[in-house]
Amino acid sequence: MKPIFTVTWLLASALAFGQKLQLNDSSYFETRGVNIFVFNNQYNGMFFDEKTAGIELIQHGVRTATGGAVRLQNTPEQWDLVPALVDRKVDRQKHSVEVMLKYDEFAFTSRITVMPKDNGVEISVYLDKPVPAKLEGKAGFNLEFLPTAYFEKSYLVDGKAGNFPLYPAGSTMIEKADQKIPQFAGYTTFDDRGRGEFIIPQPLATGKTIVLAPEDAERLVTIQSADAPLMLFDGRNLAQNGWFIVRSLLPAGKTGKVLTWYLEPNAIPNWKRAPMIAFSQVGYQPAQEKMAVIELDKNDAPLQSASLFQITGNGTPVEKLKGEIKPWGQYLRYNYVQFDFSAVKEPGLYFIQYGDHKTNVFTIGQDIYKDSWHPTLDVWFPVQMDHMQVNEAYRIWHGVPFLDDALQAPVNHQHFDGYRMGPVTDTKYKSYERIPGLAVGGWFDAGDFDIQTGSHCSAILSFVDAWEKLKITRDETFIDQATRYVDIHRPDGKPDLLQQIEHGSLNLVAQVKNIGHPVRGIVVPNLHQYHHLGDASTETDNLPYNPALKPYQSDGRTSGTKDDRWAFTNRNSFLDYHTAAALAAAHRALKGYNDTLSQQCLLYARQLWNENARQPAGSDTGFMAAFRRNTEMAAALQLFIATKEAQYATRFKEMIFPTLDRSLQFGMTVALQAIPYMDKDYQNRLRDYVVKFRTMSDDYNKQNPYGVPMTARGWGGNSAIINWAITNYYAHNYFPDIIGTEYVYKGLNYIFGCHPYHNLSFVSAVGTRSKKVTYGNNRADFSYIAGGVVPGLLVLHPDFPENKEDWPFLWGENEVVIDICASYIFLSAAVNDLNNK
Repeated sequence: MKPIFTVTWLLASALAFGQKLQLNDSSYFETRGVNIFVFNNQYNGMFFDEKTAGIELIQHGVRTATGGAVRLQNTPEQWDLVPALVDRKVDRQKHSVEVMLKYDEFAFTSRITVMPKDNGVEISVYLDKPVPAKLEGKAGFNLEFLPTAYFEKSYLVDGKAGNFPLYPAGSTMIEKADQKIPQFAGYTTFDDRGRGEFIIPQPLATGKTIVLAPEDAERLVTIQSADAPLMLFDGRNLAQNGWFIVRSLLPAGKTGKVLTWYLEPNAIPNWKRAPMIAFSQVGYQPAQEKMAVIELDKNDAPLQSASLFQITGNGTPVEKLKGEIKPWGQYLRYNYVQFDFSAVKEPGLYFIQYGDHKTNVFTIGQDIYKDSWHPTLDVWFPVQMDHMQVNEAYRIWHGVPFLDDALQAPVNHQHFDGYRMGPVTDTKYKSYERIPGLAVGGWFDAGDFDIQTGSHCSAILSFVDAWEKLKITRDETFIDQATRYVDIHRPDGKPDLLQQIEHGSLNLVAQVKNIGHPVRGIVVPNLHQYHHLGDASTETDNLPYNPALKPYQSDGRTSGTKDDRWAFTNRNSFLDYHTAAALAAAHRALKGYNDTLSQQCLLYARQLWNENARQPAGSDTGFMAAFRRNTEMAAALQLFIATKEAQYATRFKEMIFPTLDRSLQFGMTVALQAIPYMDKDYQNRLRDYVVKFRTMSDDYNKQNPYGVPMTARGWGGNSAIINWAITNYYAHNYFPDIIGTEYVYKGLNYIFGCHPYHNLSFVSAVGTRSKKVTYGNNRADFSYIAGGVVPGLLVLHPDFPENKEDWPFLWGENEVVIDICASYIFLSAAVNDLNNK
C-alpha cells in the first residue's frame, strides 16, 4: 500500500509535466490527462487481436485508441495475422521506446520507435529490408480508434470536414481471394459462398493531416504524416467489432526510416478525473458493514469527509451521517479513500455525497438480496438453452438450433477457438462422421454458440448446491423438452432450478451415451459461422451433413453444406472426473423428478469413475495433473454423497488434506462442502486450514482497497471473487467464530458495484444502475440479457483498470458465461439465506 500523494508533490508534478509527454517509471508516456502505451500490452497469439495491444492511447481517463502496429490489412479482423513482439527497448536517455515486430509467415521484420515531440509523440517505422513483394500495397502502420468515443463527432482531413458515421456506411470493393492475406490456419471470416472473393473496405477520407473530434477537447487528436498519405477507415464494414482506423501504407523498395507520424492527443490543462464513488447498487442489509470506496485521480487531494443522505417520502434529502474519510493509498494508477457508513441502520433510500459528487440512490433494507438472483435464473439461463426455441412475451430470442447433432472433429486439427484434436479420435467414429443423439439439452457457453462441457459441469454443480442447500423452488419459466419450447415469465408448476439441472444433464448423458465419454466441446467448424450474431437457429441449416449432396443442396432431410458442429473428442481424466462429479450431483437432485435421467446420471458417473480409476496416476502431468486431482476429489465426494459407499469416502479423505497443503484456494470449498458427510475429527482437523484461509483473505485488505482477490489477467476476475465469497459462506456456516459474514458480503458488494473504474453492478438488471452493454449473442445491438454476469475488470499493463460500458465487444471484460452465472445464483441466494438466518 502506497501513501496518498501530498498536495505539494501534486503541484510540483503538474508544473514539471505541463503539456509535454514524459517517459514515466512505468515505461509509458504520460502528461496530465494523456497516456501513451507502447506495447505495454502484446498480441497474445491465441485469440489474436483482442483490441488490447500495441500502441494505445488513454485520453482523459478513457482508452480511446489501440492496435498501433504494422498490420497487413486496411481494417484487420480478430483472426487476421498479428505481429509477434521480438524485442522492446526503453531508452531513458533518449526518452524513447523501440519495439521490433515480426511476421514469421512472411519473414517480415519492422522496428517502431516512439519518442516525445512538441506536445505529442513522433512514431517512426524502420525497415532493415524492403517490404516483401507479397506485402507491397498491403503492409502499413495502423492506429485504431474506439467508435463510441467518436460517435456524433466530426473530423478534418487536410481541412475538409466530415462526420464519423454512427452506423457503418463506407464504400467497399470485391477482390479475388488469391489476393487476400491468409487468416488464421487458412480459415476465413467471410462466407463467399464458393465465389473465391473477399471484401476490401475503402477509406472514408485521405490526406496528410487528420484531426479527430476538433470540437471535443477531451477527444481531440491530431495526426500528421510526413511521408505517406493518412487514410481513415471504418472497420465495422467487415465486422461489428471493428474500430475506426487511421492507416498509412509502407513504401515498396525502401529501407531505413520509411514512415513518420506525429501524433498529438489534446491534453486539457490541469485536468483531473472526477472522483468515482463505488458502492453496492443493490444496497445493504441494516446490520452489515457498509463501506464506500472512492477512487481519485492521483492529482486530486482527498477531502476530509463525506456524507450519507436519506431521501424522505416527499423527496427531501436529509443528512444522516457526516463521516471522516479514511485514506487507503494507491492501487494501480489511482488513489483510494474509504467512507464507512455502517452506523446507519435505518431502512430507506440513500445516496452518498463526496464534495460536489453525488451517487444515485440505493437501499438499506432487510430483504435487499431476496430477488437479486431472479433475473439470472428467470431470463439469462433460459435464453442460453440450446436445442430449444426460447420465447419471452412478444419476443423470440431464438428458434430451435443445432438439430443436426454433430460430426466427429477431424484428427490433427487446431481449431480457431482453442479446441484441438490429436492423431486419434478416442471414439468409434471416423473424422467427419455424424455422431447421433447429441441434439438435446445443454446451454450456449457464452456469447457464441458452443457447448463447453467443463462449464456445464461447473454450472450443474452450482445448481445442485443451490437446490440441496438453499431449497430454491422458484417457478417462472415454462420448459417443455418434448416440444423443445421455452417461455419466459410463464410458470409451469415445476421448479426452474430442477428443469435447468435436467437440461444440462441431458447433454452430458447424451455425450457419454453416444460418444463413450464427455468431450472438450461441440462447436461450429467455420470461422464465418463462429462470429454469428443473433438467432442461433440460423447458424446452421439444421440438417445433418450428407457428403453425397453438393454445398447448399438439400433433399429435405439432409444437406450438402458442411455447417454441422464438430465434437472435439480427445479424452482426458480431468474432464471425466469433472463430469462424474456433476452427474453424481444431478442424480440426487433429479431423483423423484426425472427418475430415468437420475439413474442414467448415476450409471455414467460410476462408469467414468471406474474407467479413470484404472488409469495410471502419472498419465497426466503439469497443470492437467493438478486439474485431475481436484476433479477426482470432487467426484469422490459427490459419489459418496450419492451412494454412501466407503470407497469414495476413502479416496476423498486420502486426497483432501494434501490438496489443501498445496493450495487453499483450490481445495477449501470442496473441503468445507464435505463436513456434513464426515466425522467430527475431520471438522476439527479442517479448523487450522480455515484459520489459514482467513489469514489469506485478510491479506487482500492490504493488496487492494476492496479487500477481495482481484486478478490482473486477460479475462476479468469476477469468477474468482464469487467463488471466494462462496467459500467464505461455507466457512461461516461451519466455523462462524473464524469467518464472519462480512467476508461473504464483501465479495457480493464488489460484484454489485464496489469496484474500480465505474460503480455499475456487474449483473445486468440487478441494482439501481447495472451493465446495459454486454458481450452476448445480441452484442451487435449494444444491449444485454437480464441477469448476465460479466467477467469484470480487465487490467491493461501496467496500471490501467477498465470495464467498458459503451463497447460490448471486449470479451475479456463483458462476455457472459454459464459457470459464473450459475455460481452467482448460488452466492446471491446464499447471502439472502444468511439474512434470513
